[in-house]
Amino acid sequence: MLIFTRTLLLLGLFFTITSSVSGRQKVYDFNPRCQQAYEAIMQLRLAAGTALLEQEKKAHPDNLIPYFLDNYTDFFTLFFNEDPALYAQRKGMRAERLAMMEEGPSNSPYYIYTQAAIRFQWGMVRIKFSEKWDAVWEIRKAYVMLKDNQKKFPQFLPNNMMAGAMQTVFGTIPEGYRWISNILGLKGSIKQGMQQVQQVIDSNSDVAVLFKPEAYYYYCYLKLFIENKPEEVWAFIQQHQLDTKNNYLFALMVANIAMNNQKAAIGIKILTERNDSVQYTDIPYLYYLLGEMKLSRQDEDANIYFQRFLDKFKGKFYVKECLQRLSWYYYMHGNMEAANKYRTMILTRGNTETDADKQALKDAKSGKWPNPLLLKARLLSDGGFFAEALKMLQTKKAADFDRMEDKLEYAYRLGRIYDEMGMDDNAIIMYEVTVRTGASRPEYFAARASLQMGYIYEKRKEKAKAIQCYQACLDMKEHDYKNSLDQRAKAGIQRVNGS
Repeated sequence: MLIFTRTLLLLGLFFTITSSVSGRQKVYDFNPRCQQAYEAIMQLRLAAGTALLEQEKKAHPDNLIPYFLDNYTDFFTLFFNEDPALYAQRKGMRAERLAMMEEGPSNSPYYIYTQAAIRFQWGMVRIKFSEKWDAVWEIRKAYVMLKDNQKKFPQFLPNNMMAGAMQTVFGTIPEGYRWISNILGLKGSIKQGMQQVQQVIDSNSDVAVLFKPEAYYYYCYLKLFIENKPEEVWAFIQQHQLDTKNNYLFALMVANIAMNNQKAAIGIKILTERNDSVQYTDIPYLYYLLGEMKLSRQDEDANIYFQRFLDKFKGKFYVKECLQRLSWYYYMHGNMEAANKYRTMILTRGNTETDADKQALKDAKSGKWPNPLLLKARLLSDGGFFAEALKMLQTKKAADFDRMEDKLEYAYRLGRIYDEMGMDDNAIIMYEVTVRTGASRPEYFAARASLQMGYIYEKRKEKAKAIQCYQACLDMKEHDYKNSLDQRAKAGIQRVNGS
């Protein structure tokens, strides 16, 4: 009887200990090893980051932060590479990680924040895999959770970083997607959103310093594409000495900003001089960026990078646009067999989720090839080689072109070049010609000309004229790049109105 009683006591003690261990409170401990892992992941050294996280899981099995950071790894891999097989394999981790985050203490700011961030990241991934409705609900849920967390933990600045970025974008949702924002109640403000992101940038608190690389990423894109302040973006990049050599994410970001801001030479330099060690995850989008910028500079090897992107990339975004650029490359080199081959591929490959991909498909279906002189001038101008483009266009006048769309592009292209060279009065003259001639046509030239005039007048502090131009852009119907141009025009009106 004594032995039996002792056995029961030992079993009871064992189960008490086991229960205590298994029921031990989970924690959100962003300790030094997790910080090192986060830093590696934000540089796209994903394998190194994952190795650190695995060490942390073994050393501290109750720490939830490694599982939270695992989601960053999946996000970057799926968002950039769009591999459908990997998506099918990994998408179940979303629910699993959300459930894990709910096991942590609810009195921690990370309790809601980690769940919101996971939802936001999967929302962005779902967009890439054409699950748009689920993506919108995911992002809405993340935003609502972040706003709730801001009330509970107003000093926890990562809330402001992510919620502020969303609020800024929500304020510029184009008319084509307005039904989504109306149904879901997504309202934004550029001014308030940017102020929140700025708070993270300016703070020296430990948590703000930890998340600053991520905040920099949001800030630069919002500053360029929403606030339209390219000079401030470049000043920020220089001031904060963003490491584009050893941080692959920053290299891709700054090169993408360069491509979209007529600075192809800078973008090419950044991507060709970055540390290309095997420790960095392979991102095929790099080759697309290089191809695009090299084509604008008229480099002979531009086609090699476009082809490398097509060979490596498993997704559908940018594919039609890339094929269009390849067809242009061979068209300008007089190889019509190759040009037609790649143009035909546009009809069946990729998707039309972006305005650029839609435009590539429309051009391919038209059966028309662009005027070679205007195409070269466009590419040079897009890359920031304005003097060369202007010299080329000055050999012609509008009457030299037979097609109305070519006459229209000639006026618009001259306006853009004058605009970028700081010759604002000359730019306005050509923009006004473009708007008068093309406001009711399907080409995007008149809408973009009106948008660019809005930028000039906004810069001059002529608010009424700026709003008039932005509104004119919004009022033009059924033209190419409608959604993206509308978003920029709406952002312009909000900026001028101070909202």
